[in-house]
Parts: sequence; structure tokens; C-alpha cells
Amino acid sequence: MPTTYKILGQSAPTPNTLTDVYTVPGATQAVVSTITICNQNDVNVSYSIAVSPNGASDSNTHYVVRGGAVPAADSIALTLGITLDAADVIRANSSNSNVSFNIFGSEIT
Repeated sequence: MPTTYKILGQSAPTPNTLTDVYTVPGATQAVVSTITICNQNDVNVSYSIAVSPNGASDSNTHYVVRGGAVPAADSIALTLGITLDAADVIRANSSNSNVSFNIFGSEIT
């Protein structure tokens, strides 16, 4: 089972819109090592990250972070070690534009 280390997903979602950032491909498993949130604004922003099994609809049980804060012109790195199966989805949103999410990890095929 080969393992590929890579950028799993990148997104700058529309504010207040929960957006798919990474979906695990079919016949693949993934391990998320780090998620970074970069606030490129001059004001503080809030953000949320949800992990949905098999692409399920949004549910309160899926949130890893809900209403976290990123200071103005700063970044936060979350080192989580999340394990995912095929079709699992990581979604993110923020309270303002110019906030980017980057997901790093590995895929196992």
C-alpha cells in the first residue's frame, strides 16, 4: 500500500459558507497531519472546520473546531492526526474573506 505525502487541499471559501476543502478519493485512506488557517485581513476572524464521514450533510457532531479565532494578519496551525476513509470530507468556513485553509498529510492507496 503506497503512501503519498502531499497537500491534500487548499481553499479560500466564501465567508460564512461551509465549503469542501478535501474529499478522500475512492479506494484511498488519508491521514491529515496539519491544517493551517491564514487570516490575510486586518481584523480578527472566526473559523470552523468539520469532518464529515462519507460526505454526510453538515451536523453539529462533525465539527473539530467551531468558532475558533485567528488574529488579524496571522496564521494558526492545527496538528491533529485525523484519519479518514474514502469519501470522507473536510469542510471549512470563516467569518470574513481572504482567509485560506491548507490541509497537509498523506494518502494511502
